[in-house]
Amino acid sequence: MLSIGFSPLVPAYALWALGAVVVLLSVLALLSRGPVAVLRAVALGLVLLALANPALVQEDREKVKDIVAVVMDRSTSQTLGDRPAMTDRVKAELERRFGSLADVEPRFIEADDGNGDDGTRLFTALSNGLADVPPDRLAGVIFVTDGVVHDIPSSVEGLGFKAPLHALITGRPDERDRQIKLLEAPRFGIVGKDQTIRAQIMERGGTGQALVTVRRDGQVLTRQQVPADTPFSLDVRIEHGGTNVVELEVEGLPDELTQANNRAVVPIEGIREKLRVLLVSGEPHAGERTWRNLLKSDANVDLVHFTILRPPEKQDGTPINELSLIAFPTRELFQQKIKEFDLIIFDRYANQSILPSSYFENIVRYVREGGAILVAAGPEFASYGSLAQTRLAPIIPGQPNGSIVEQPYKAHITETGDRHPVTRDLPGSEQSPPAWGEWLRIIGSQVQSGDTLMSGANDLPLLVLRREEKGRVALLLSDHAWLWARGYQDGGPHLDLLRRLAHWLMKEPALEEEALRASAQGRTIRIERQTMAETADPVTLTAPSGQESSIPLTESRPGLFTAQVESRELGLHTLRSGDLVAFVSIGPANPRELMDVFSNTEALGPIAEATGGSVRRVAMAGDQGITVPRILAVHSGTRLSGGDWIGIRPSDSALVRGVSVFPMALGFVGLVLLIGSTLAAWVIEGRRRS
Repeated sequence: MLSIGFSPLVPAYALWALGAVVVLLSVLALLSRGPVAVLRAVALGLVLLALANPALVQEDREKVKDIVAVVMDRSTSQTLGDRPAMTDRVKAELERRFGSLADVEPRFIEADDGNGDDGTRLFTALSNGLADVPPDRLAGVIFVTDGVVHDIPSSVEGLGFKAPLHALITGRPDERDRQIKLLEAPRFGIVGKDQTIRAQIMERGGTGQALVTVRRDGQVLTRQQVPADTPFSLDVRIEHGGTNVVELEVEGLPDELTQANNRAVVPIEGIREKLRVLLVSGEPHAGERTWRNLLKSDANVDLVHFTILRPPEKQDGTPINELSLIAFPTRELFQQKIKEFDLIIFDRYANQSILPSSYFENIVRYVREGGAILVAAGPEFASYGSLAQTRLAPIIPGQPNGSIVEQPYKAHITETGDRHPVTRDLPGSEQSPPAWGEWLRIIGSQVQSGDTLMSGANDLPLLVLRREEKGRVALLLSDHAWLWARGYQDGGPHLDLLRRLAHWLMKEPALEEEALRASAQGRTIRIERQTMAETADPVTLTAPSGQESSIPLTESRPGLFTAQVESRELGLHTLRSGDLVAFVSIGPANPRELMDVFSNTEALGPIAEATGGSVRRVAMAGDQGITVPRILAVHSGTRLSGGDWIGIRPSDSALVRGVSVFPMALGFVGLVLLIGSTLAAWVIEGRRRS
């Protein structure tokens, strides 16, 4: 390729200034001297040309292939239905079509979900994939996508190239889907009270009615029919403190695009207004203050404490109007207001005919309906006045055998206790014998039901927990926990033990024996399965797309099995293990990718048409096959697409292998021309004077 190039010997502005002067002088010379001044103008022009330093430039060029970028949309919305298979088939067909184009190099670019909740960002992926390609070498761009794109430029100038853009849309126009949308979802709720959730069923190609199932912590609360596209409300009772997971699931449609958006989860943090505890102490003893101090130290506990100082059999003739002690309000506490308490503690309480049998029946009913009782036993438990001899006997997990062992011993955590959250990892239990002080008394008892978490002297049961229908019962068979509180023999973890025990009785979720929990850090999901069993079954993980996988667990500590898994999808993941369910969100709970799942040709239409490209579907309704248009090179004209073809615009890009430069104004030739023109002007003007 031959061309003329200039390498001025002076700055460009000086060259232009000299040019203006030459033109001006030439015009003046022509006006004053006539045609003879043409030679002077030629001489000045040659000087100016010499300063411009022209040269013949010969380039040795090699034609290079044009680049056609093919962006493959691999975002979450592209995993729905048969879109993945459709996308792979389109890619394979494009590879075959490009194989017949000798001067075209296809560059396939994979585009995943954007960071965070950015959605599908095909233009960003295109820009990154073509960072090393000059814009004039790009002959065309092809998107293989469902049309749900979230970074479309507002104008064609924002593209950074002039090549045609074509979009091949996966999915079908007759897609149908149903989803549930939360309108109002409370974050917090008072335990024991209802919270209202407002939602709406949205559908395309549906029936106008949908069956909604409501679950709380995996248990079905209700099923009801609701109209589609109309808001509805649900009242859900907050049962316990901590996270109450409320799940709303709408029945799917036949051949629905995806069921990943058929479920909405509302985690409601249960808050207790006050944990109301009734502490009933029998005869005063050294450990009574321990229970009181423990419960009063918790600002969230509303404690009602009574000590029986004057039992009915104590008759000393003192007139009633002279007694400073108040009567024990048995009827008010154990009949009228018993359901207002979250926990009742009997601390060394003996049956002294203060509570009639009907009140013990009320207590049993209270427990079975969801209440909790802790019996902290002393010597009275082995006597005739034992609570085990009352109508509480059916719910007390152990029966006294009449023995009272008074000897120093260190409490030990049993094998069952090693697995239970109440006693697992108690400070000091990691050593053998445990690094805590001794107790001096234990009440002999025969455990009939429940779990023995701690044992004492002669391997007698020390701490027994039991579930009674909806309620819970604990039996502590020693009144010497106060020795740890007083620092006897360096004391022990009395606060950890007694606080965990009280919170387990009041159904603290973190202390459940059977629990499934999940948390996320980045795209890593950490799974915890608490169980009293020796082994734990794999957990079923359901991704937002509906894909299920089985996750095996490894025992990290007794009773605690864990696993970690990486997730490729954004959105809400569901974990199930038997009746237990847990939820964890990777990124936002409702990602942009699943808010609009229908494929469309409208979003990319304006930007594609502005480049001369086109947008078309590769499959129509009811068509099981795909149609990929032919690819043609269009060298001239403005039409770059047709009924069964799409066009690319070839460029003249080439690699320069070598350059030869031949100066035209310097050297001997330039000098001869300059001298010749000057002599000619001198001779002609000399003749005119003579």
